[in-house]
Amino acid sequence: MTYVAGDRVITDPLSKPFSIGRNLICVYSKKHMLDDPALVEMKRNANIRALKEMAMLLRSGSQIVWIAPSGGRDRPDPHTGEWAPAPFDTSSVDNMRRLVEHSGPPGHVYPLAILCHDIMPPPLKVEKEIGEKRIISFHGTGISVAPALSFSETTATSENPEKAKEVFTKALYDSVTEQYNVLKSAIHGKKGFEASTPVVFLSQSWK
Repeated sequence: MTYVAGDRVITDPLSKPFSIGRNLICVYSKKHMLDDPALVEMKRNANIRALKEMAMLLRSGSQIVWIAPSGGRDRPDPHTGEWAPAPFDTSSVDNMRRLVEHSGPPGHVYPLAILCHDIMPPPLKVEKEIGEKRIISFHGTGISVAPALSFSETTATSENPEKAKEVFTKALYDSVTEQYNVLKSAIHGKKGFEASTPVVFLSQSWK
């Protein structure tokens, strides 16, 4: 398995130890691209190299790539306080989708949700500076994966290519959010397996 993550996983003092020794491809988030104007060109070149590395990886086949497409990090809504995955970036989703489709070996895109923010909650909003205060605690976690989504089937009725990209991104995001809400109900709502729905069925492999 290879993880695709922002550069903070190798620069943040708290995150860096957990990144050492992992199969990891780092990209610079659009949210932080302009933080330091002197580094913009370096960041763009690094992202191009990351895309090329992902393309080579997918061409080799038999790979699992875990990616949060320019978003996906769960944060609390500033108005309601409810936790939810951040919206996906359409261009990032489409870049990954095209890499998969043009890789040669058959590729599939699976919507995946993970609920674990109570262990080490992120800042309430996107921060520019490294080293913000983080509080670590012990808490239950959950992970859910849905069946693969087909771009051609999901966007069959879309009027044009740009609309198709938006439709596919929304379908992925809606699936991830649906799974995330079931996990919230199971863990935070303390419903356990009873939180399962006809679409999202929960289980524990050791039971």
